[in-house]
Amino acid sequence: MPMNLRNVTIRQLRALAALAESGGVTAAAHKLGLTQPAVTQQLRLLQDQTSLTLLQRTGDGMLLTDAGREVLELSKRIEAAIKACEDSLDMMAGSTRGSVSIGAVSTAKYIVPYAIAAFSEHHPNVGIKLTIGNREEIREEIHGYNLDFAIMGRPPEDIDVESHLIGDHPHVIVAAKNHWLAKDSGLAAVDLSHETFLTREQGSGTRTLMEAFFAASELQPHIGMEMSSNETIKQAVIAGLGIAFISAHTVAAELEEGRLVILDVGGLPLVRQWFVVRRRDKVLLPPARALLDFLSSEGARFLPPLPKHPVS
Repeated sequence: MPMNLRNVTIRQLRALAALAESGGVTAAAHKLGLTQPAVTQQLRLLQDQTSLTLLQRTGDGMLLTDAGREVLELSKRIEAAIKACEDSLDMMAGSTRGSVSIGAVSTAKYIVPYAIAAFSEHHPNVGIKLTIGNREEIREEIHGYNLDFAIMGRPPEDIDVESHLIGDHPHVIVAAKNHWLAKDSGLAAVDLSHETFLTREQGSGTRTLMEAFFAASELQPHIGMEMSSNETIKQAVIAGLGIAFISAHTVAAELEEGRLVILDVGGLPLVRQWFVVRRRDKVLLPPARALLDFLSSEGARFLPPLPKHPVS
């Protein structure tokens, strides 16, 4: 039986999306404010039009097949287009001046607010929603069309995105100001093999970069504690609990105040880049386009300079 998606309705797609999120017809019906038979009917009609099995029953509930996940992606794109059209019509009606939804990996929260503040000086009527998360969380937000764009270090490889370079993003190893290696120069990765590292959780961009740095010397850092916050890592290093491989932008204030120092390690700073990333098929309204252009052209000036290693 041939495919016939031209007659698919929003109600059918929303039934599938609700089921995917809740895992069951009863929960999906509750989420949509419909009866169970009504949701079942919408799903049956949707499946008839695709001529493929969209759902399979398992011990964990109703799960989407590969075909179901493909149709779910269609649902997400349509919902994003509807939201963009609503925003555009609101602007035309004069009920709002527009809003922008952006994301940033947690490391970028030390620079993004300053850029937003500068943009808002010239666009005071643009509302901005900022979502902070780790790399995987922001990737999921981009994937689900929940963000106009995001600021991150490594664009996702499994999503068709458009990337705009902001500037360099150096990574260093820091220690408390009185650490016994603080005044040494010419250190190598092997000199740190017995040091205790305080680090972000598995999957974070900084953690991945640190592991790659040591793997290049066929070493593994000794992990003392995992922490989900750069702020906690900084305070723990200052307290003398260990040292940390970290974004230089997250510790700019502590380095300037002398509470932390950069260890002089060969191969560091390890410089990556900051990017503004957007889904290529995500429609940007004028306010979002204006902020994207501003970050692309002016974002570099909000990046703090890298302090020098202290001289003995």
